[in-house]
Amino acid sequence: MKRADRFVETEIDGETVVMELESGDFFSLSGSALSIWQMIDGTRDKPSLVAAVAAEYRVAEAELAPEIDAFVADLKAAKLVEGG
Repeated sequence: MKRADRFVETEIDGETVVMELESGDFFSLSGSALSIWQMIDGTRDKPSLVAAVAAEYRVAEAELAPEIDAFVADLKAAKLVEGG
């Protein structure tokens, strides 16, 4: 789940720019990273997230799962999301 109290975001030319408020770090999200960010909405668990991204990009879930895990781990490390 996103930690909305920890960031602000805005869309610029088809990208979403997210700023973590405490550190001031910026993250520019586009393509699959943006899709994943948008799908982290509090209604999906990890399997549902992987399935949704795999369906959107027509890629095998097993192929995407490690990449999604790594991206979500980065978001957690940046304190932008929490939970599983």
